[in-house]
Amino acid sequence: MHNVVLSPIDPEKLITDISERVTVNILNAVKNNNPTTEQLEQLLTIQGAAALLHLSVPTLYSKHSKGEIPGVCKRGKRLYFNKQILIEWIKEGSTKSNAKIEQEAQEYFVNRKKGSNHGK
Repeated sequence: MHNVVLSPIDPEKLITDISERVTVNILNAVKNNNPTTEQLEQLLTIQGAAALLHLSVPTLYSKHSKGEIPGVCKRGKRLYFNKQILIEWIKEGSTKSNAKIEQEAQEYFVNRKKGSNHGK
């Protein structure tokens, strides 16, 4: 059993101490940019996902049926979309700059030349 010591605490001091600790934790979380589990696992309805993706609900249903949308869960007749996966999917579709395309082409040809020399 734990020993419990009761001592008088000023309620204002207690509130101030708790407030300071909460503030420090929030600032550390923001500074470290660590998303909470709640943020990572946030599920959207079809309407929420359509709004996030700027698509109509019928278009989103169509893309889902074609397997074009990642992060979809189905419960009963309802679809749920993982918000974080949708955001990453959007980012993956960003257009590459000409410099990035040229760099990838050069890497491809360098690797291709290395591979062809090994076969001779």
